[in-house]
Amino acid sequence: MTIEFHPPAFARHLWKTIAPRTKARYLYKANLCLLCAAISLSGCDDLPRGRAESQPPAPAAFALLGQASFRTGTEFEGTEIGGLSGITYDSERDLYYAISDDRQAPGFPRFYTLNIDLDPFGVTPVAVTPVTDNNGRPFGEFQVDLEGIARTSDRTLWISSEGDLRFSVSPFLQSFSLSGQAIASLPLPEKFLPDRDRRRGIRHNLAFESLALTPDGRYLFSATENALVQDGPIADTRQGSPSRLLRCDLDRQRCDREYLYLTEAIADEPNPADGFKSNGLVELVALDERHLLSLERSYSAGVGNTIRLFAIDLTAATPIEPIDALQWPLDPAIVPVEKRLLLDLNSLGIPLDNLEGMTWGPPLPDGRRSLVLVSDNNFNPFQFTQIIVFSVDPDSL
Repeated sequence: MTIEFHPPAFARHLWKTIAPRTKARYLYKANLCLLCAAISLSGCDDLPRGRAESQPPAPAAFALLGQASFRTGTEFEGTEIGGLSGITYDSERDLYYAISDDRQAPGFPRFYTLNIDLDPFGVTPVAVTPVTDNNGRPFGEFQVDLEGIARTSDRTLWISSEGDLRFSVSPFLQSFSLSGQAIASLPLPEKFLPDRDRRRGIRHNLAFESLALTPDGRYLFSATENALVQDGPIADTRQGSPSRLLRCDLDRQRCDREYLYLTEAIADEPNPADGFKSNGLVELVALDERHLLSLERSYSAGVGNTIRLFAIDLTAATPIEPIDALQWPLDPAIVPVEKRLLLDLNSLGIPLDNLEGMTWGPPLPDGRRSLVLVSDNNFNPFQFTQIIVFSVDPDSL
């Protein structure tokens, strides 16, 4: 089956995306259109399959095993593949679940089941599952903004939602069955919940983008993409933003720890100077309850994306859950999470889209680990859905 390019459908998604994303974020740099044309799918088999690209050398600690891309507009089982902002691995089935943040009619909140082959490299969608409330009813338009996903050992999924402040919809961390039905929510600390005047709590579209489960299944981690309103400013090109990293104890069903995570500054000045720019913490992967990997995505209009992967250590960080509002400038007595740059993905010499999801894949025969990243294309015709897989030396972490 050949996947056709349908401009009217793209125009519909462009119009739908402007409201939740802002026009500046949507209007991706013009020269990326040429890049998309260079890597987009011209055809595929009966099921859409991401096109694999040839790979340049990568640092020894992170060997690039392969990458695949789906152009915007690629359809599967009556849905448009896109908005993939989180991914998790099901080791029992050797499959992946990728959450879509599509939340507007005629789209619906959903996750895709993906098969990722390493040899030969390729990505194939297997199923699409609607995400529903605990009564099995579809979520209403703009009622969720699903961003993170993590599979548990008891065959359930944890999913994070950023909410939507324009419609007074709060964020959540909630468990779901593999059939997509909501089970239970974790109570969030009040400081994360926005008030009527938006003088405290999460910022719109800068909330729980990330989600990670420790290997033993006890702790769930998430973080705000940028600072809470009462904690400090959003990132700019001169300074990062003081995000809160949240740990939830699933045995006790409560969020019990918070740590200060300082994002990097925005990597580049936008062009034009008043163009859209941002940097934030978009994903986490847990090594254990003290050590994680963090993914930061910086974007500047007219320049593009800068994607950086860090190792983070919570051991010496100051617990900040008793502090309702951080001082700005920050109190030097508060020790933030320790960060160590592992990889600047821009050094790989490949086009990078809006990478927001990350998960461990299966162990590799040589003792290394596979690490999978996925991008949120914002349903933008100038972007693409990208899946990248690395082979990682565990000693480098």
